[in-house]
Amino acid sequence: MKREIELYIHIPFCVKKCAYCDFLSSPADEAVKKAYVKALELEIAFWGQKLENTTVSTIFIGGGTPSLLSGEQMETLLQCVRRSFRVEKDAEITMEMNPGTVNDKNLIRYKKAGVNRISIGLQSAKNEELQKLGRIHTFQEFLDTYKAVRACGFENVNVDLISAIPGQTRESFEESLHIVARLEPEHISAYSLIVEEGTPFYEKYGDGKPKERDLPSEEEERAMYKRTKEILEKYGYERYEISNYAKDGFACRHNIGYWERKEYIGVGIGAASFLGKERFSNIRKIDQYLAYAKERSFEKMVSEREILDMSQEMEEFMFLGLRMQKGISAAKFQETFGCPLDEVYGKEIAKLKKQGLLKEKGENFSLTDFGIDISNYVFVEFMNK
Repeated sequence: MKREIELYIHIPFCVKKCAYCDFLSSPADEAVKKAYVKALELEIAFWGQKLENTTVSTIFIGGGTPSLLSGEQMETLLQCVRRSFRVEKDAEITMEMNPGTVNDKNLIRYKKAGVNRISIGLQSAKNEELQKLGRIHTFQEFLDTYKAVRACGFENVNVDLISAIPGQTRESFEESLHIVARLEPEHISAYSLIVEEGTPFYEKYGDGKPKERDLPSEEEERAMYKRTKEILEKYGYERYEISNYAKDGFACRHNIGYWERKEYIGVGIGAASFLGKERFSNIRKIDQYLAYAKERSFEKMVSEREILDMSQEMEEFMFLGLRMQKGISAAKFQETFGCPLDEVYGKEIAKLKKQGLLKEKGENFSLTDFGIDISNYVFVEFMNK
């Protein structure tokens, strides 16, 4: 039986860490970038040998800021992937980039390397909001990047936006939505800001801080979320997942794979993987990662492992699947776990339907609009049974 996986490649470099960011990223010089790309090659080759005769259906190059790598370095990485795995002819190959970090020469090389989907981190069309987020670019620099990406022939582009930014009003967020939608990217990801521990934002806006902070209220945040769907629908975008909207045929295949629990390998520092019943992730320190790669000590790269039991797999099936607009299938649950969905979660489903949080269509269950508003409450209902 053919084994098919997704591949995630983590590029941890950035010009400057944003005030809200808790991702594994930091600035680095050219020597470190060069050594890191070589280490990635070695890790990719290791997995290619370990997972012999495996096909890669999607590749996602995330960060950090992957566009800090040169076109030549990106070609090197993707050539290594093709040497190590069978890559589907129509594989979706996504690369993240930040405005102001690319040029035409590198864009042409990225495309030649096989990148066919670009994800641009805009976050806001308002310069004052970008400054509050600690972004390194202006809206004009985003426009320049977007136009350059289009001019180089990329026909599948995502733009990221963030709502509930400090000082942001419903009106200013809606204006950002209209501005981006009029550019007609194929995909828009619209996330609500989460104040994460260990970030400058947490120091300023985290738990226990004064209530007169300038973050929008929960009511305003929900209103922004509701308006996102209403506005983007008018431009022809369909919400297919809690925070993701796409034109017909342009939903992100790689992310759908995560929500459908497809197997994937993550390479690079901090990258997570999911194979069989096991979830594991790499060490987070780049010096250790480089040393282990040089030694070919790939097993030492793993810092966390978890073998999922049946109960945990069922939980994941529910709360990951319910993120998507189509929801989860009772038939798929039975096929996967060998028992009826209502035998395991009948009481929880009945309760959530009565509360107006879940709806049923045929054999599928999905979140209602109200359920999406308080999705974390819904997900908890299926955990720790």
